[in-house]
Amino acid sequence: MIPALPVPSISQRVVKIISKVKEIRPSRLRTSSNLSKELGFDTVDVVDIIWELEKNFKIVIPDEVPFNTVGDFVEYVSSQTKN
Repeated sequence: MIPALPVPSISQRVVKIISKVKEIRPSRLRTSSNLSKELGFDTVDVVDIIWELEKNFKIVIPDEVPFNTVGDFVEYVSSQTKN
């Protein structure tokens, strides 16, 4: 029997998506990292990340959900997914 591959956690997947969209090393992305102040994200960056998260996790993220930190993305996606 082939052992199952470990499934990356939602947190790992969210960080990977954010790092890919913004071309930032995942090691720089802490859950407490402030998107605009520490990482220099603008509104377009956040929209791009939301779009990628919606596509990858097959969820819908309403416009009014506030995202200020990497952890905000992780928490919201975790609350919307069943994995």
